[in-house]
Amino acid sequence: MIKNIALATLALLVFAPALVLAQDAAAEAQAALNIAKASTINYGLAAIGAGIALIGGGIGIGLVGKSACESIARQPEAGGPIGTNMIIAAGLIEGATLVGALVGLLVVLLK
Repeated sequence: MIKNIALATLALLVFAPALVLAQDAAAEAQAALNIAKASTINYGLAAIGAGIALIGGGIGIGLVGKSACESIARQPEAGGPIGTNMIIAAGLIEGATLVGALVGLLVVLLK
């Protein structure tokens, strides 16, 4: 009987640290899995944000072009200044769009 108790105590002393390490490793693996899931969601949201930025820029440039064409049709003599202002506005919209798309892509590519 004492021999069995001694063997059981010895087994606990030998295997208890390994059991604790295994539990810690399992907890760390679960935490890493949770982080991976969250980062995957973040990457998807960044890609969606970049797409929305591109769509918004396209709509903005389209509206600027439409308004410029309507203005030139109403006053053909003001076509030069209207065209210049249209190109400047389209360039500013395009710059903002590219910055938004670049930020979204950097979030995805630079893990």
